[in-house]
Amino acid sequence: MQFTDQNIAEIIASGKPVVVDFWATWCGPCRAMAPIVDALAAEYEGRVVIGKYNCDDESDFASDNRIMALPTILFFKNGEKTAIRLTGSQTEDTLREKIEELIAL
Repeated sequence: MQFTDQNIAEIIASGKPVVVDFWATWCGPCRAMAPIVDALAAEYEGRVVIGKYNCDDESDFASDNRIMALPTILFFKNGEKTAIRLTGSQTEDTLREKIEELIAL
């Protein structure tokens, strides 16, 4: 899923668990994590909305959430941002652990 400034508020407001990967085309660690994020999005389809927010193309939502480094991954549930936040390159196991933590909230 591609998150944009136009669609992200509505997706988060749905109340479903949402994972937002803030990335940019020039970010090497972001590109390296892309296949992991895509695989987890397919694995959790129907249970968690997992997608990418391109900071090169969009900026409002990133500014609202004080995204200062890429990649950054934020986790939302019940329409609100949770305390779960990851910055920098992450392993698949770490991402899966945080997604499971999000589901359990």
